[in-house]
Amino acid sequence: MGQDGLDATLARIARIPFRAKFHLRPREREYVALRGMEAVRRHARELIDTRLAPARPAKDGRQTPWGGHPVFRGQHATATCCRTCLQINHGIAKGHELGQREREFVVALICRWIEKECRAGPGSLPAPPPGLF
Repeated sequence: MGQDGLDATLARIARIPFRAKFHLRPREREYVALRGMEAVRRHARELIDTRLAPARPAKDGRQTPWGGHPVFRGQHATATCCRTCLQINHGIAKGHELGQREREFVVALICRWIEKECRAGPGSLPAPPPGLF
């Protein structure tokens, strides 16, 4: 899927109020700035391979922390945090190991979201409601 397709998917997902609330926090932005997108992309591949790709991931539905790494925030923002969200939002069925194309899609979607968040800058994002996260 090209950038236009990824952007269209992100626009669709962003219309879901719960998903639209997620934005990179300052320390997650710093992480991207310090390590660069190639390192973040590598981490995304590793995290998806170990936590999401198995047919029956351990702790499915609870395996993705709410923050602490830009990939984790990106997973929640893009509905790629668990197999149920993948099935509901992206049509990727549960019960089978993710194939290479599915893994590439998930990583590309998360990384595209992170790139867009970093380009938007911290001042252009609305403040989250008090006590949300």
